[in-house]
Amino acid sequence: MKFVSTRKGIEASSAESVFQGLAPDGGLFVPTMTGVAPIDFTTIKTMRDAEEAVMARLFDDLPAEVRTAAADRLLSRFPENDPIPLVDADGMKILELFHGKTGAFKDVALSMLPVFMKHAAGGKRVLILTATSGDTGSAAMQGFAGVEGTEVLVFFPNVGTSKVQRLQMTTPADKNVHAVAIKGNFDDAQAAVKRIFADKAINDNAAAHGVTLSSANSINTGRLIPQIAYYVLASAKLGETYDVVVPSGNFGNILAAYYAKMLGAKIGKFVVASNVNDVLARFVKTGVYDPGEVFTITNSPSMDIRKSSNVERLLWLISGGLEGDVAGACAETARMMKDMAEKGRYELSEKAKARLLADFEGGVATPEETEAEMRGVKDRCGYILDPHTAVATFVARKLGYPKASNPVVIAATATPYKFPETCQRAFGADVLDNPPPSFKDLETLPIAQTRVCEIDKIDDEVTRLF
Repeated sequence: MKFVSTRKGIEASSAESVFQGLAPDGGLFVPTMTGVAPIDFTTIKTMRDAEEAVMARLFDDLPAEVRTAAADRLLSRFPENDPIPLVDADGMKILELFHGKTGAFKDVALSMLPVFMKHAAGGKRVLILTATSGDTGSAAMQGFAGVEGTEVLVFFPNVGTSKVQRLQMTTPADKNVHAVAIKGNFDDAQAAVKRIFADKAINDNAAAHGVTLSSANSINTGRLIPQIAYYVLASAKLGETYDVVVPSGNFGNILAAYYAKMLGAKIGKFVVASNVNDVLARFVKTGVYDPGEVFTITNSPSMDIRKSSNVERLLWLISGGLEGDVAGACAETARMMKDMAEKGRYELSEKAKARLLADFEGGVATPEETEAEMRGVKDRCGYILDPHTAVATFVARKLGYPKASNPVVIAATATPYKFPETCQRAFGADVLDNPPPSFKDLETLPIAQTRVCEIDKIDDEVTRLF
């Protein structure tokens, strides 16, 4: 598989795309998909089957033993019988993506990324920079803890994460993992990390110390590719066309579903569920990406994002990439990213807009609607949703899903045990009586990560680790 960058079409192998993280032109690496054979879904019975089928097509130039080792590491960290169960609740299919150690969907890919990264690094020392709104940071720290030759530096908002999310980032004591609270929000952290990747002086300084910078955010192909298997396995289990609703922050999870459809998964509509930071829901309705000026801290903090990186990959696909027009897709993507930088917004071409509106829908849930949805679902069927998944079920219901004869699959992106404060408020009682093993001792662990910094000091936090 050949990967190219979204703005200038710079080519890279699978390993190079993982190792570099962000592309040299400031864009993201995307698989060209040229000549990729669709998956035979009759052969998909397990999570391993799904991951190996995806990797065989999109990471085919990685050695087979590396792909196998990545799948082995994933399965060693999840329930053996079914890592991502598909369960029935309240007339919907809930795809439970939260059975990893940190209780979020990112645990799947971040169990596999260290294997890809170590192979790609070829013995070089790698410093992995990660911006997080709450979940990616802890999953990256757990995924890379103790992995030789790697260090992880996570930046998270000092205000806005849940108590459990914060503890998951501040209690790890492994020498190669670091977390720093910033006096800002996720967008501030993500912008700083992207700027650092593009800063020649910082990268030269890192290289002089024998360090290469990379990423564990979903801008990295090693995060995106494993997530495609969620929807491949769901498709194999259902055996019929389904619509999918994803609570969306940085857009990587729903983008993975889009790639699954390109590999043959029977997916009808892609529904973006947003909280009141609703830039994505507005984008898929209008074809105009306008972050606006208002940022709100909500009870679904992993979606408190206004500038979603992975949208750039979708722009590339629907602006010519789907037809193999690399040059045209890059030119259009570069135009829109230039408009974002100069005007603070961009608009799709009419052709791309038509394609977006044909495939996607979007909707919004307020914090009050989210907690009411959590109560309603529990009252009706006894199922306890986390607030992010409740945003998705609320939006699905509001838009009339399930529709026709298609089942609707809701991506359950986190366990409710990550959000005890919201659950207590929503249900009026403590209903979380059986925490996962990795959650039980969090409040008794000593705090190992205590650093806090201003936004303009993020560079210093990076360079001190060289």
